[in-house]
Amino acid sequence: MKRRGTAILLMLMMVVTVALSGCSGDKEKTSSTSENKLSEKQVEGGTIKVGISQDLDSLDPHKAVSAGTKEVLFNIYEGLVKPDKDGNLVGAVASDYQISDDAKVYTFTLRDGVKFHNGQDVTAEDVKYSIDRCADTSNGAPLVSAYSIVESVNILNENTVEVRLTEPNTEFLAYMTTAIIPKDYQDLETAPIGTGPFKYVSRSPQENIVIEKNEEYWGDKAHLDRVEFRVISDADMLVTNLKSGAIDMAARLTSSQAAELTEGFHIEEGTMNLVQALYLNNAVEPLNNEKVRQALCYAINPDEIMAMIADGKGVRVGTSMYPGLKKYFDDSYTNYYEQDYEKAKELLKEAGYPNGFDLEIAVSSADQPHVDTAQVIAEELKQIGVNVTIQPIEWGTWLEEVYMGRNFQATVVGLNASNLSARAMLERFVSDAENNFINFSNPKYDEVFKQAISTTDEEEQIKLYKELEGILTEDAANVYIQDLANLVAVSDKFDGYTFYPLYVQDMSTMYMVE
Repeated sequence: MKRRGTAILLMLMMVVTVALSGCSGDKEKTSSTSENKLSEKQVEGGTIKVGISQDLDSLDPHKAVSAGTKEVLFNIYEGLVKPDKDGNLVGAVASDYQISDDAKVYTFTLRDGVKFHNGQDVTAEDVKYSIDRCADTSNGAPLVSAYSIVESVNILNENTVEVRLTEPNTEFLAYMTTAIIPKDYQDLETAPIGTGPFKYVSRSPQENIVIEKNEEYWGDKAHLDRVEFRVISDADMLVTNLKSGAIDMAARLTSSQAAELTEGFHIEEGTMNLVQALYLNNAVEPLNNEKVRQALCYAINPDEIMAMIADGKGVRVGTSMYPGLKKYFDDSYTNYYEQDYEKAKELLKEAGYPNGFDLEIAVSSADQPHVDTAQVIAEELKQIGVNVTIQPIEWGTWLEEVYMGRNFQATVVGLNASNLSARAMLERFVSDAENNFINFSNPKYDEVFKQAISTTDEEEQIKLYKELEGILTEDAANVYIQDLANLVAVSDKFDGYTFYPLYVQDMSTMYMVE
């Protein structure tokens, strides 16, 4: 018996707290217009200018690393399936799929009439090439780590592609959001070609990227003619750019920034679907000592941080899973560490640091919520004798030095899943994982992870994933804080903003109003 469908619900809606008015697909809109509402008249066409804090690290969707890049590329590229706003995986380049009972064979039926932005039809050869490219290990690890279990990609006929795995993986469909690109196309970095509702126009590094409506899109076409993403790396200039009209929209504002927009804007409220934490390099002294890491956890008060930086908005977390992945999220770890300065000091004493130590926290200067969080953390850690130096750095430097080079002590950042998969959140902490930038190493964790990804019993898998979350919390792998509130400022000239259970900006739903 085969399971068959055009959509699968991988997650439920985000839990809602008193402090958080809307999340994921739900949203609350606060408007600063005199009538306190937007016109109901929708206008087709027009251009919107969107502020983003980071330049794109790559236009190649298979090589892009940062969430900020992927949220832009979401508009250009599509996979065999794609997420919708409710957390379903729905057909994109594929119209249908089948999953074998042993979860080792995934078979996709390609949608008729899907074209690349250059006008070419998408073929089974393109699909095979795209998946094979991500699974290729000739240069070391595959471009997509989960593709290491791809045994073969087989073209059954001109409309059907089969992906065979070396081991069962009930979550593999979530990785089929990986972009489909033209076979043997070599110019992705300068002239990207996808199948999405927008197509690439131009890019000026450190300045902007421009996309335009794809008139040949197979699905619901975008309302706007053009979108310009403008890089504004100076967080202090974000509100200035909004007020001046240099940009029409910006996401991930702080509460204080949103409060400055008293005219001409409405604020959409949701969450970012990520885990913000003080990420610790477990391989450097003194953070290689578990008691030191636990002491830091006891010194931090996530509720105080949320109150200080976002008027209490956000959802507290205690491990590497965000609440949006509801069936995997274990709330029992949320309050595992409650602020206790005396206990923290005692742990430091036991670890051989009775007088504390110096700690450097690297943070991207473009991400004001992370900068603000680091400043609150510094004050809290001062109470146990830990002297914090905050090192603001450019995002590109952060990627190179911290994420890729692992040359850091601690950093404040938010980590998310690039797809609707618990595995994507937890795989990065396996000892030999390429993206294990905190150098976490625990043999038990590695063993439980192997068990989790090999079982086809969903209940057992959920249980094992939660066990992994517990190990991360108990070992104090990081100091977990929150799923950040996402405040999005949108000019009253536009409407249609949609929250997703992933870190994306879907510009196809936006439209002008009058």
